[in-house]
Amino acid sequence: MHTKYSLGNLNHTPPTGRQLGPLYLADELRHFLMIFLARSRLNAAADIDRIGLDQTHCIDDILVQGARPLFFMDYVGTGKLEPHVVSELIRGCAEACRESSLALLGGETAEMPGLYAQGDFDLVGFIVGAVQPDRLIDGSRVQPGQVLLGLRSSGLHTNGYSLARKIAFERLGLAVHDRPAELEGASVAEALLAPHRSYFDVLWPLVEAGRIAGMAHITGGGLLDNLPRMLGACDARIDLTTWQRPAVFRWLCDAGRIEQREAYRAFNMGIGMVLIVAPEEADAIISDLAARGEEALRIGELRPGSGVVHLEG
Repeated sequence: MHTKYSLGNLNHTPPTGRQLGPLYLADELRHFLMIFLARSRLNAAADIDRIGLDQTHCIDDILVQGARPLFFMDYVGTGKLEPHVVSELIRGCAEACRESSLALLGGETAEMPGLYAQGDFDLVGFIVGAVQPDRLIDGSRVQPGQVLLGLRSSGLHTNGYSLARKIAFERLGLAVHDRPAELEGASVAEALLAPHRSYFDVLWPLVEAGRIAGMAHITGGGLLDNLPRMLGACDARIDLTTWQRPAVFRWLCDAGRIEQREAYRAFNMGIGMVLIVAPEEADAIISDLAARGEEALRIGELRPGSGVVHLEG
């Protein structure tokens, strides 16, 4: 069964007792790798393993459906197999899996010299998680009056790289090691390749307790395209004054002359995860997350509507 609400695909087995419903998700990082490869060719000490760490975005994609990750599989494609590169990639995947307590199963490595340029490679991830049918977060509990809580992102979160590359390298003519003043001390590579964070540890207790009515992982499509996955017969009103856009997004939007709505569709703009919670629970959830070291921002609310996101302020 496929749901409009989700990023992952839900395969529901008819219950015989308490059956699990696996959620499947596959994702691939191509434009992201092109930036990393540019840096690697200038700096032999580049941390290849951190690409594997970014596969945690798959964990977030199934977490929003209430799923606990079970295992992860990897695929590495390259023109010429370089054992140390593959080893570092898988080491990063293993570290990401260890942090979220899921198994890393044996994947596949493909050597295709006619397909990839010298030094290029792809890393693809496939994750499987499980959720009890009565714990599935599918938007059915979302209703007007509920509160939107935003959790901060750590950077681009493996999305928006086609546009970011065009702005940084084509429009501005920068190199990966350049440090524009607008990035507040960070290099282009450091700003664009900031690791995609996992929200699993801080959110799982709330998911298990059934305190979240809906969630949206803000990836490709930004707030404008990801929030509607869970809105149903509601509109979301987002107060843009409730958080400051991080330097990397201000820089990209100014340099690229990106109109506001397009910016909030191309990038996450500093919010990587949105929770929908009952208004009477909002303050308690904010406090609970703060106790775990996570700042939750009250960024808006739901009103009757048809699944439209309104940007205000």
